[in-house]
Amino acid sequence: MKVILLGTAAGGGCPQWNCACRLCTSGRPPRTQDCVAISADGAGWYLLNCSPDIRAQLLGTPELRAGPGPRETPLRGVLLTDAELDHVLGLLMVRESGGLPVWAPPAALSALAPLRAIVDGYGDWTWSSSVAIPGLRVDVLPVSDKRPKYAFSDSAGPWVVAYRISDPATGGVLVYAPCLRSWPPGFDEFVADASLVLLDGTFYAPDEMAGVGGPDQLAMGHLPITATLPRIAGRRWAFTHLNNTNPVLDPASPEHAAVLAAGASLPADGARFSL
Repeated sequence: MKVILLGTAAGGGCPQWNCACRLCTSGRPPRTQDCVAISADGAGWYLLNCSPDIRAQLLGTPELRAGPGPRETPLRGVLLTDAELDHVLGLLMVRESGGLPVWAPPAALSALAPLRAIVDGYGDWTWSSSVAIPGLRVDVLPVSDKRPKYAFSDSAGPWVVAYRISDPATGGVLVYAPCLRSWPPGFDEFVADASLVLLDGTFYAPDEMAGVGGPDQLAMGHLPITATLPRIAGRRWAFTHLNNTNPVLDPASPEHAAVLAAGASLPADGARFSL
């Protein structure tokens, strides 16, 4: 299984257009909004979430560019972890595909009804909560009932899921969990023997947003890295979905060093893995 991290930042990316914090003005290479591409054979690719930056991400990734035919693309489908805008707005950008299968939790599919109605006008799209990818096995774990701000559905959820994607041919296992409000029941078993776990790294500390007037991290649906590091010590996992306020974005920071000392990594946009 081939894995490409198309984007590794939380909503808004880094730098964020409306922010003049130290990290956004540092001049470091930018990170686009979180999105992953996976493939069993290197020919057909599936997206894990579909960020607002998807156009630039596709054009910047040779494996995902159109061809060989004038309107052929290697995209085969999209798996959504939830209905947050920074994870779904890219669907509007890939509407020219002519239609793709999209999988998401039932509550998320319900909340996305207005967007689905728009996208459906551009092709033969299918929407389902039952995932099937040729050549790969996909298991789903509900991880949170945190719903998007715009969603007025009475559904109790689950609103957010994590995906465990296994390649029977190689034994490789990817777990994608960019939004964890807690360490949910069953998660230890879900990540057992995984080759790579892409874990929620949105915030480093529980009071991180205080400096920019934001709500606390748990209210935003994200378990801070400080609560996660003790659980993953010695595991070669990777943090993704990094917010522009997260000090781990600075390679010279003690927070960055703490993540690496625990055995985890902070891969940049474009990082590739073969599992």
